[in-house]
Amino acid sequence: MSFFYLVRHGETDWNREEVFRGRSDVPLNDRGRQQAQAAGRRLAAAGLAAVCTSPLGRARETAEIIARACGREASVIEAFVDMDFGDWQGLRLTEVERRFPELYQTWRTAPAEARIPGAESLVEVKERAVAAITALAGRFPEGSLCVVTHRVVSKLVMAWALGLDEAAFWRIRQDTACLNVFEYDGRELVVHLLNDTCHLSALVEGRKQADF
Repeated sequence: MSFFYLVRHGETDWNREEVFRGRSDVPLNDRGRQQAQAAGRRLAAAGLAAVCTSPLGRARETAEIIARACGREASVIEAFVDMDFGDWQGLRLTEVERRFPELYQTWRTAPAEARIPGAESLVEVKERAVAAITALAGRFPEGSLCVVTHRVVSKLVMAWALGLDEAAFWRIRQDTACLNVFEYDGRELVVHLLNDTCHLSALVEGRKQADF
């Protein structure tokens, strides 16, 4: 039985400014680093066998901070990279709404059907991420593993863990530096935690958490 701690990366300025990130390599901001440190303190006693991460800097830095707190090194796994948002990458949400009104409405109401120019589909993202998760479970059948990735990837992995399809995308919240926990034995899944941010309580400072 593999025990997975699935962590969304810490905050970046583009999260706060509601800019679509995708494959753009945006760094953590200071609050994001504080969030990563809080996640590291939370996981320090978890007995992690491995810490794996998306190759993008915001996830990699989050993973490296967690790994140091746990006495591990972070390993990059390309399959955990963020969704390629194609023509939306680098655009603010308000700009996407203005330039792609019908497509954005589809993204909000039927995300699996949205075909963003130059982008991956949610099905493609889910297939590569789930394949990587199951491969890790095979490598560490009795280990506790931490995977640091991105909002879209986390939402789709947790939908899979709950037996839901891509249509559940907007029914699963993923705040920056949140923690999700599930067990996987190659056949059965048990979800323990979803979008847990208790470790971030000291960092809230009256600000709304960002599911963007």
